[in-house]
Amino acid sequence: MTSGHILCIGEAMIELSQSDTPDAWHLGIAGDTLNTAWYLRGLLPEAWHVGYLSRVGTGPFSQRMLDFLDAAGIGNTHVSRDPDREIGLYAITLKDGERSFSYWRDNSAARGLANDPQRLTDAFSEASMLYLSGITLAILPDAARTTLMTALQEARQRGAMVVFDPNLRPRLWPDAPTMCAQIERAAAQSDLILPSFDDEATYFGDADPQATIARYHRLGAAQVVVKNGGGPMYYSGPSGTGALTDLVPEQPVDTTSAGDSFNAGYLAAMLQGADSEAAIRAGHALSRHVIRHRGALVPEAIAAVT
Repeated sequence: MTSGHILCIGEAMIELSQSDTPDAWHLGIAGDTLNTAWYLRGLLPEAWHVGYLSRVGTGPFSQRMLDFLDAAGIGNTHVSRDPDREIGLYAITLKDGERSFSYWRDNSAARGLANDPQRLTDAFSEASMLYLSGITLAILPDAARTTLMTALQEARQRGAMVVFDPNLRPRLWPDAPTMCAQIERAAAQSDLILPSFDDEATYFGDADPQATIARYHRLGAAQVVVKNGGGPMYYSGPSGTGALTDLVPEQPVDTTSAGDSFNAGYLAAMLQGADSEAAIRAGHALSRHVIRHRGALVPEAIAAVT
């Protein structure tokens, strides 16, 4: 495939990350599906359109997000404006390369991204690939989540490929059973699923990555790639079933966006004709470079793999 229209769906936020200067913080724009969109835009040829669907406010920080998308070459036609709410905020703190987050997002405008069914239908009608995550689902009210699921089903019936990263974040959900039920509901509308084994084992009780693959295949996914925290990665789909056991681990400086960047590297390679094994290696190579740096978006990582 030489071109297409990818639409990533979710919440972008103001990101505060620690700099190398004590008590100084860097202000950026990030969010799991936005991170993937940003890396996709950097990896794919210009013939590919990468867009973002979300909702922001009307204030200066929301405008900063729209300006950021413009500067990155990510389409923002489908980012709507909310007169009453604003963009969310989070801060990253690090200890031994592992991150922890503090969030201010309860009144985020992105919670209204799926309120308008016609807006979703119009946006999805242009897309050859739709990408979302469990966080996309978690921030939505029940009715909006159903609206999104319906729109995904209709887009898939029209031929769009739906890609889903479960990205399990229990603190965003009322309880773990609700989270798991909604994740599997979305998985049933997806063609390609990109789970992380540690999370799947914790919340779904999967004994091993093969169990994760089997469960998502039963739900209807044609292709599953299981990320495994630096360990062997497992895949199953049209290009076969297997495991990569020789991936070189990396000592992280900051694991922020490790999975998001892997997803982008995998998808960019797949869309340009790579089989699952080659696409996994491409995603792993990008992610290794990303976690050597602080923050979610690392231009040096794209430069290193292109």
